[in-house]
Amino acid sequence: MQKKSSVEIVTEWDIVAARQLGRNKAKEIGFGTVDQARITTAISELARNIYLYARFGNIHIEWIEEGDKKGIKIIAKDKGPGIEDVRKVLEDGYSTSGGLGAGLPGVKRLMDSMEIQSEINKGTTITITKWLR
Repeated sequence: MQKKSSVEIVTEWDIVAARQLGRNKAKEIGFGTVDQARITTAISELARNIYLYARFGNIHIEWIEEGDKKGIKIIAKDKGPGIEDVRKVLEDGYSTSGGLGAGLPGVKRLMDSMEIQSEINKGTTITITKWLR
């Protein structure tokens, strides 16, 4: 099994490719269909944010192990405008695009951990992890 894979996000079709790659990786690792759907949804949201706000970036997916635990780590990275207020984007209902504002708070709920690093005019890196139960 290949431990690392990634998809460049440039077009809307790349969002689909990232979702597919995530689902396949999650399945390979041994996640059930419910967790595969959670992981795929989280990847979809991160890839869509890259496409909408940064125009291009990368979704990197890797299989991780910590002791006897196995999991999946997804890193969404772009060189876009950055996030001005990280705490604000994690509030339910907050939206800069006129959407439902369920995006990043939803991603956080779907996964076991989430870390956001962002610098204005330099880009954003969001790392999410899900562990196999």
